[in-house]
Amino acid sequence: MKTYRGFAAVAGCARQTVALLAAALLVGLAGCGGGSGAAASASVPTETPLSAQAALGQKIFSDLSLSASGKQSCATCHSPANAHSPANALAVQLGGPLLSLQGNRSTPSVRYLSTDTAFHFDSEGTPTGGFFWDGRAGSLRDQASHPLLAANEMANASAADVVAKIARASYAAEFTAVFGADIFTRPDDAFDRLKLALQQYQLEDTDFRPFSSKYDEFLRGKVALTDQEARGLALFNNPTKGNCIGCHPSGKAADGSFPLFTDFSFDNLGVPRNTALAQNDDAAFFDLGLCTQPAQAARTDLCGAFKVPSLRNVAERHVFFHNGRFATLKEALTFYVQRDTNPEKWYPLAADGTVKKFDDLPVQFHANVNITEVPYNRKPGDAPALSDAEIDDVIVFLETLSDGYTP
Repeated sequence: MKTYRGFAAVAGCARQTVALLAAALLVGLAGCGGGSGAAASASVPTETPLSAQAALGQKIFSDLSLSASGKQSCATCHSPANAHSPANALAVQLGGPLLSLQGNRSTPSVRYLSTDTAFHFDSEGTPTGGFFWDGRAGSLRDQASHPLLAANEMANASAADVVAKIARASYAAEFTAVFGADIFTRPDDAFDRLKLALQQYQLEDTDFRPFSSKYDEFLRGKVALTDQEARGLALFNNPTKGNCIGCHPSGKAADGSFPLFTDFSFDNLGVPRNTALAQNDDAAFFDLGLCTQPAQAARTDLCGAFKVPSLRNVAERHVFFHNGRFATLKEALTFYVQRDTNPEKWYPLAADGTVKKFDDLPVQFHANVNITEVPYNRKPGDAPALSDAEIDDVIVFLETLSDGYTP
């Protein structure tokens, strides 16, 4: 796990010996960075009928009428057919009354979030947990309200506005049957119950945590990885190569539960500015991530840090990082390993020809960027931690993390 010491994020995984690789490859040990929230509570979800609350949440999740435009639901940006992430290739999604307003950040998947926790600092001082890229929501229940009320998303004027739409919905009678005949006379309570229903749907429906990838079948001992997939896994785990396990544990936990490929921590990668975002037309604007949380405003060492997402279904995504800067997995992984060896490939040049590195952060926060952990501990002229062929091997391994595998 990363421990924030001053401005640098230092990963304990980077100090593992290569001798651990064999054990990690056999998934007999938990990946570094694991612990509470880093692995799923069950490797094979049990299919059970949804509770009345969860069944109601399922209807709410797909209800287009709950947006100001009448054309957007939770499922619009969290498409079940695309691993509960956007099906399009927009860097950020469009919302608002006319579906013409850009969002501020790319839309992450809501799959495999059931074991996440409220934001906190762990025993080593590492910021961990929370929902959204900046960790501002404390639970799935809390998270549900934000898109409904955001002006550039579903754009409802108030909680009462949402409740009035629920009262007109085809499932209004079901809502009162579950939460009380007088629930619509108490808009604040009704809105809270709406959030509860959405949370229960995500917690109970195993579509949100199917564990149905080829890698899951590999962990169950039912299939073997191809030679290239196995090479990719080894590079993924190798602390001197990809070192991906520093934030994305790949092995089963001590209790046998399966990995979620995130430790739910935060990292500052110095991702290049995305000029496709309208908010970035203002040269003075910077999205500072974790330190935009009011409770963390004084922690300037956290400015520029964003939530580490799960890599499950990463090969199904169309854009990468919080600002959607990269459009292919190959480009994103190449940035990881060539950010420091070839910065001119990723950042603009100043008038004198020098590279304007970390251009999406104010200069005073450049020291926050992770430069100590492999593969970020390189300098111009060094060989990247992964060759082009090795990047391809890692991508082939990452494709084994996509749900819906059929032998």
